[in-house]
This record gives sequence, structure tokens and C-alpha cells, in this order.
Amino acid sequence: MKLPSFNSIANVISVVSGVSLAGIIGVGSYVYLNKDAIIDDIKDAAVESVVGGMGGGLGGSLPTGATDLAVPSATPQAAAPAAPSGGFGVPTF
Repeated sequence: MKLPSFNSIANVISVVSGVSLAGIIGVGSYVYLNKDAIIDDIKDAAVESVVGGMGGGLGGSLPTGATDLAVPSATPQAAAPAAPSGGFGVPTF
């Protein structure tokens, strides 16, 4: 079995090196020329992921008024604590 010569090994290495360098230059040029569009796409995706986690936006899922928050069985007087007896309490009129 004959071993490959040094020149053929060097040629293969140089071709692989040239192809990889061309790929690096091509990808770098693409990113440099399209950096604004890439940044906008990333911003849109980030905003969408944050807004999408809010459960459909701020629409009907939140209470809109006092009637939505009121509990039918409780009244404001029943929820107030009893006045302390004796001491220097706040005077009531």
C-alpha cells in the first residue's frame, strides 16, 4: 500500500482551510449586512414572549369595577374591626 505524498495532504488541508474561511467570511458578511433586521426580529420575539405570558392581554380577565370585586355576603360594616374598649383610642363622633 502506497502512502499519500506530502503534497497531496497539504493540498487537502489547504482546500479545507479555504472552504472554511470562505464560510466564515460569508456568514460574517450576512450578519453584518442584515444586523438591523436580525435585531428587530429578536426584539419582536422577546416582546411576544413577554406579552404572550400575560394570558391573552389585559382584556376580560381583570376586574373592571367595584361590582366585580364585591363579595355578595360581606358588607363593609361587618368587615370593620370592633372599637377597642378603654385606653386612648381614636375618638368617634
